[in-house]
Parts: sequence; structure tokens; C-alpha cells
Amino acid sequence: MTRRILIAGNWKINTRSAAAASLAKGVVEAVGKSPAVEIALCPPSVYLSTVSEVTAGTPVELGAQNLYAAEDGAFTGEVNAAMLTDVGCQFVILGHSERRQLMGETDACVSKKLHAALAGNLTPIVCVGETLEQREADETESVIETQIRGSLEGLDEARAAGIVIAYEPVWAIGTGKVASKEQAEAVHAFIRDLLGKMFTPGVAEQIRIQYGGSVKPGNAAELLSQPNIDGALVGGASLKAEDFAGIINAAPAS
Repeated sequence: MTRRILIAGNWKINTRSAAAASLAKGVVEAVGKSPAVEIALCPPSVYLSTVSEVTAGTPVELGAQNLYAAEDGAFTGEVNAAMLTDVGCQFVILGHSERRQLMGETDACVSKKLHAALAGNLTPIVCVGETLEQREADETESVIETQIRGSLEGLDEARAAGIVIAYEPVWAIGTGKVASKEQAEAVHAFIRDLLGKMFTPGVAEQIRIQYGGSVKPGNAAELLSQPNIDGALVGGASLKAEDFAGIINAAPAS
């Protein structure tokens, strides 16, 4: 089965309004009208509308970096799925390691957000990954399995095929370190096998699994050439249109 490559840029807390619009415009111009892969930009929530105005009518899609699982109500400072789709979002990143580590998000919390995203017609990009200490203790697979089973709790087969998993080794995020293509592929293969056990092998073959962690134009081709790596969730390199386009262009046509 051919899974379409998905390259998503996670801008985190970067850019200001004018810079966000300029960066989005640069990406739109760089990728052209018929890119071979699927592309999404995930700016800070306050600039979603700004970026949406630039990407509307183009192949570049819009994603949010987080959502709150509740519907409208007294939840000061939060945004929900309906708000995100209202400004044009198709994707939402959930359970990023920075939110797990710095904001204390648990697998159960991610699971609630996952179901809220799906109910709101958003495609969730569910992040999982181990720390350096966990990798050195040979705990990578057990950590990943716990995170995936917990984050996908209650997900049925019918909807499972439409989600995205992003494997981001914590030790490679923003550090300049990157998993070798063999290391990354091994974990991606493990994840796909696990998804096959949780759902069915057929469903697992449909689920896209991205790699994230210091992806750059120089290492993108070898990572994206691996059979179980279906794209990249890009941090720092997504803040320069030329670099982000370089990663997109390094991806094999799907």
C-alpha cells in the first residue's frame, strides 16, 4: 500500500504576524501548485488565521499545535476543535514531548484530545518518543508501546486508519542529533507492528508514521527513503522556507 508522504512544520513559539505571513508565503511559492507530497504548516494559534489567509486555495494545509478536549465553556485560554476548523485547520499536533514534559500531559490527556480532534474532523498527529536515558536503558519499545496504547485508548479501527503517528526521539529534538536511518526505521517498524496488533495489519498499513527530530534538508532523503517512514514533523528547519522546501523536495514521490 502506498501511503502519501506528509511533511508538517511545527513552528512552536516562533514568528510574529508579519513573519508568519511571509514564511507561509515563501513555503507556498517554493512548493508550487502540485507538490508530490502532502504539506502542512502548524503556526502558533494566534497566527492560524494569518497563515490560513496565505495558504487558502493552495496545496499547503494548516495545522494547530494543540487543542483542548472540551466543547465551548469556561476554559480560559484554551481553544477547541471547532475553533480550529473554523479558521481552516485540517491537522492538530497532540502529545508533543514538550507538552508531555513541560505541561505534564499524560497519555490519558492525549487520548481525550485525540477523540475530540476526530469528532471535530481534524486529523491528529500523535507524538511519541523516548528520552536519551530511556534509550540507553533499552526501554525504547516499552516506552513507545505505553504511549501509543494510552494515547490511542478507545480508538476504533474505522477511525484509526486516518490518524498520523509522529515518532520523535526526545533526545533528537532541537539538539542537532538525529537518529540514524536504521534507528528510526527500526522504531517505525515496531510501531507499525504494534498498530497491527492493536487494530489489524491492514489498518496499520494505512496509518502514516512520521519521523521528527532535527530533520534537515541534508538528512531528509535518507530518512524518508525508509519503508516505514511516511513523512517528517519538522521543527527548526520549518522556520526557513528554503530549508523546509528542501526537506519536501527530498521526499520520494508517493
